[in-house]
Amino acid sequence: MRLLTLNCHSWQEEQQLEKLNQIVAQIIQQDYDVVALQEVSQLMDTPIVHGEIREDNFVYLIQQALKERGHDYEFVWDFSHIGYDAYEEGLALLTKHPILKSDSYYVSRSQDTMDWKSRKIVRATVDVDGTQITFNSCHLGWWEDADEPFSEQFNHLIARMDPLEWTLFLGDFNNDAFERESGYDYMVERGLHDLFLLAEETVGVETVEGKIDGWEENQHGLRIDLVLSNRKIDVARVGVTFDGVLAPIVSDHFGVEVDIAIQKDPI
Repeated sequence: MRLLTLNCHSWQEEQQLEKLNQIVAQIIQQDYDVVALQEVSQLMDTPIVHGEIREDNFVYLIQQALKERGHDYEFVWDFSHIGYDAYEEGLALLTKHPILKSDSYYVSRSQDTMDWKSRKIVRATVDVDGTQITFNSCHLGWWEDADEPFSEQFNHLIARMDPLEWTLFLGDFNNDAFERESGYDYMVERGLHDLFLLAEETVGVETVEGKIDGWEENQHGLRIDLVLSNRKIDVARVGVTFDGVLAPIVSDHFGVEVDIAIQKDPI
């Protein structure tokens, strides 16, 4: 099974439609089973095509472009807050496998869509060749944020997890794996496994270079985009992508792709 997570910084990039098509091309080429996306936005006032999805919803446009090329994916999306005073900014899961159930929920103290620190999770249970796996697309806050402490958000996230289900958490966790005694350590000390550390092969490390939104003072490489599992599993490969080497740069974050073995539940 091949997975991808990407904070796509949608509608904030130059040559945005070209970059959208580069994401589509990579999904087709790599044949991802599940794609977790963060900062998946749509303007607040464009026409609705169905439900809460507007015609410029970034993951909707990806799905439609895939469909035009003969690849059937379905998605779930919800928005956490208004971004840049104009966009409904959210998260998505895109998959070529049947979605059995899905939902979304806040993990932040704030549930005000006008508060940019409001944080929501999009979750879906997917049938991958007979195995049910629950995927979470995550975009959490910062460790030392006095208004929205990361530890509280993570505690809310993990409280929603069924320990009997195989659950994967993919996304932008805004906590650097290189920094000790912070949010990253907090997660792994509470039982989540970083698939980067379990991989037989790794290609690339950092997922952010230099300063970006939320990391304005940063001057070094960060590894904040992660794939975590509640089970220790076999991981063939973890690779950084959309880094200008293995795929074009499409965002202020690089993506992370993971090849893992399907873990059957005991009978």
